[in-house]
Amino acid sequence: MQATLSPSTDANMTPRDRQLLAHPPYAQASIPEQFQRHIVDYTRKEQPGSILVDTDARYLYYVLPDGKAIRYGVAVGEEAMAFSGVATVGRMAEWPDWVPTREIQERLGPYPSRVAGGPANPLGARALYLYQGNKDTLYRIHGTNQPEYIGQAISSGCIRMANSDVIDLFGRVKQGATVVVLPPAAGTASAGPFSPRRG
Repeated sequence: MQATLSPSTDANMTPRDRQLLAHPPYAQASIPEQFQRHIVDYTRKEQPGSILVDTDARYLYYVLPDGKAIRYGVAVGEEAMAFSGVATVGRMAEWPDWVPTREIQERLGPYPSRVAGGPANPLGARALYLYQGNKDTLYRIHGTNQPEYIGQAISSGCIRMANSDVIDLFGRVKQGATVVVLPPAAGTASAGPFSPRRG
């Protein structure tokens, strides 16, 4: 596979983005080169404008015309919380508020019922809300305030990107775009669309 490091672009950053990310309340992480943004050859059949997430490899692909894609490094949910299937981008938000689900509240203990958008928010700079039909799956592709985990499987079931990458992706994606999430290889047969894997 041909892979070319994609020049970093600030073209999609708003003045608010620049202000909020100028002094983020988290440590800057050095993301390994293989998980930085690349232009790559893409041989699968997804249409341009689609997103594909390779859970095992920790990559998200935004499909371009002419057999190319932009490949971004991501952090994914640990195997017990991984999900797979086909969805669409049902909603898009800049600097979204975070409303923890009951399951997250139970896992994290006492936590605010809503966290205002901003650089300390776990959803980061942008969020793409994944829907099946008109139903929110409760899974997201979003930024992060923990960029050190890019390239790893961690406890949240959602797909996390570096804030600069999710801003770049957000500027390209259209609402209604198809999102394909490949299941972890070991659980391909048992994982249903967007269902947490149990056991």
